[in-house]
Amino acid sequence: MSRPDASGSSSEDLVAGAHRWRPGASLKIALIYLSARVVTTAFLLLASAMSDADSRFGRRPGLGPFVVGWDAQWYWLIAFSGYPASLPLTESGAVAENAWAFMPIYAYLAHMAGVPFGYWGAGAFLVALVAGFGCCLVLFRLVRERLGDTTALWSVVLFAAAPLAALFQVGYAESLFLLWLLLALWCVQLRRYGWLYALIPLMAFTRPGVLAFALFLGVFGVWRWATRRREALHRFEVVHILALGALSVVTGFAWQVIVGVVTGDRSGYLATELAWRRNWIADPGFFVPFHGWFAGAEFWLRMWGARPGWGVAAGIAVLLAAAAVLFEPHVRRLGVETRLWAASYLVYLAAVFFPQSSIFRLLFPLSPLWGAVAAPRSLLWRFTALTLCLGGQWWWIWNMYGLGKTFWQVP
Repeated sequence: MSRPDASGSSSEDLVAGAHRWRPGASLKIALIYLSARVVTTAFLLLASAMSDADSRFGRRPGLGPFVVGWDAQWYWLIAFSGYPASLPLTESGAVAENAWAFMPIYAYLAHMAGVPFGYWGAGAFLVALVAGFGCCLVLFRLVRERLGDTTALWSVVLFAAAPLAALFQVGYAESLFLLWLLLALWCVQLRRYGWLYALIPLMAFTRPGVLAFALFLGVFGVWRWATRRREALHRFEVVHILALGALSVVTGFAWQVIVGVVTGDRSGYLATELAWRRNWIADPGFFVPFHGWFAGAEFWLRMWGARPGWGVAAGIAVLLAAAAVLFEPHVRRLGVETRLWAASYLVYLAAVFFPQSSIFRLLFPLSPLWGAVAAPRSLLWRFTALTLCLGGQWWWIWNMYGLGKTFWQVP
């Protein structure tokens, strides 16, 4: 019989709790999600009505152009034209921005969903919308087993109305990737590892980030070994963790290999990703882990008038602050799986990402932490958090879709 973990629940308790699903909970979550989508739609319509001729989308574009705007254009291109056999080059001979930066599952799934409507954008909207609802269902279960029904429902409220909730209604792969991720974390929380053999490849070919899950499995395996006296560590679990970690690494690098085989350029994928940074910072010519993070911090601080050299200190300070959040009492109550995932993803993000306005969207996989935001039982706190979420949502929609006409208004 396993002993309780740090959150006070044993693995048997969590598995038993997973089967205590009440139909009324699904109905409540559906009503919450639909209500949130009505609000987001109103914000999108308002942003469209306020857009002028100088906006990226033009004067009063309507909802359709928003759905297929920005990165959705790349997914649309993939769905109808596939990937280029050779990498496009700039006038200087560097690899230009191209479709290889985007994984195929969302593009083709949206294409299939859009066939009955004769419009790819309809499929892109439906896939994002349905995946978002699935995320709400799984998030509720993740949080409920640790913090109870009420906090779990509030976490769904805040998640469904979060500043980036428009991602549930536009042609981005974020909600689909998050669905696979939340299901994977739930499986780990329940010690049900079999489903991960399907979920990990789905993550790997939906959007970048599965290498962060490989890191998560590594540190989770170390934690399970260190706490094996509190919760028995069986041989089959060790085998699963090692095999799944290897699968995450292999699938995490598989896209780079595929790009290299098809295009004949072994560094084609990394060169493609670096193409998006070239308009911001000097191109080092090859990928250097953590370079983008600190170079980006330096770029923004110089923009704000700081002296050269402060970027490294600022980058380290942000990482330390993020690490400190993981020890906050409400975050600790979410359980070790959520905390280790958050830590792993933040390390991954610092290693590969150049911080700019897309950082808000790149933080989307940290959505399990909404349970910690909802944890305080004060209604004043929860309604204040909801108000801030809605305010942030309007700010993001207005700047990224209503305007989108300067370098920091890119979702």
